[in-house]
Amino acid sequence: MEDNTNQQNNVVNQNQVDQSGGVPAPTPVPVPIPDPIPVPVPVPAPTPMPIPTPSLQVPPANNLVNAPAGQQNSTLMAALAYLGILIIVPLLTMKDDPFVKFHIKQGLVLIISAFILMAVSWVPFIGWMLAIFIYPIILIFVILGIINATTGKTKELPIVGKFASNFNF
Repeated sequence: MEDNTNQQNNVVNQNQVDQSGGVPAPTPVPVPIPDPIPVPVPVPAPTPMPIPTPSLQVPPANNLVNAPAGQQNSTLMAALAYLGILIIVPLLTMKDDPFVKFHIKQGLVLIISAFILMAVSWVPFIGWMLAIFIYPIILIFVILGIINATTGKTKELPIVGKFASNFNF
């Protein structure tokens, strides 16, 4: 009987011993299952409230839209007087209008000064330096003249106005 008990103990010990080397097999640890992640439910976007827009009424620049055709034509011709060779158009068509005549005279002074500067710019170094400094000034005077013509002003340009008053036609 004693043999029988020893055999049973051996069987029990063999069941507890791992097959790989005699170390008892670890008992598995239960892994906790995480809670499911809640899925957000889409919320419908609120309907936008219509924003009342005030009716913007921009007044026309210099009231040229409502101006008679003759006044629109004279401001266009006065502006053309500053654009180089296009000075011929107002000179031939509207030189009797005092407003256009004023701007034609100033445009002529600017064109003549540009031609003189072009001839001077052929001189090396001195002519080039004069051209670098005076051409931008002429361009600024042309822009100012166009602005004065389109806004209906008969304002003399600096320096140019003194020479323009000498023209008689």
